[in-house]
Amino acid sequence: MERCSLALLTPLLIACAPMAFAASSADLSVTGLITPSACTPSLSGGGIVDHGKVTVKDLRPDQPTSLENGTLYLEVNCDGATPFTLTTIDNREGSSAFHPNSHGLGVINDDQNLGSVAFGLFDAVADGAAVRTIISLNDGATWRVSSYLGHAGQTAFAALSDLSTPIAIKDLRARLTTFTTIVRANDLTLTDEIPIDGHVTVQLNY
Repeated sequence: MERCSLALLTPLLIACAPMAFAASSADLSVTGLITPSACTPSLSGGGIVDHGKVTVKDLRPDQPTSLENGTLYLEVNCDGATPFTLTTIDNREGSSAFHPNSHGLGVINDDQNLGSVAFGLFDAVADGAAVRTIISLNDGATWRVSSYLGHAGQTAFAALSDLSTPIAIKDLRARLTTFTTIVRANDLTLTDEIPIDGHVTVQLNY
């Protein structure tokens, strides 16, 4: 991401007195960051996982129901080898019915969370070589192997010879699997058709 900031200054003060002059000054800093390359993420299928119509009979009355996993492919293409991380923004924030590290599917009947969806990245290939998905939960201080993609951590990729260090990548392709779960039917008021309304932004940071 590109960043630019401009520091605001206090005004220049000039005091005048007979036969004497006094002046004070303040420094101005102009800062920024010019990156050597740009990266673009993309998702197959227009980034849509469609579960179709799910009937009430398909939902377990007394247990959560896991829907069929969805599959998309994530690609990241950079102008040159670039270190980057991935995170998500949950555009249905606060509606995850299960773990807060998952993403929400929207709210129905004003106060009922419909379920959750989680994401995993698998079979990643970077610049023609197999790599492993890794995650940091402390802003990159340490890394461990995990397929998790979400808003609770930073996701990157490591060479098979060193699973604790992210690598710079030019072209990446990985299978993105979605795990969608609906709350038990007994916890829902189902009188009309309701949409499964998950919406997530995958964010690339470099």
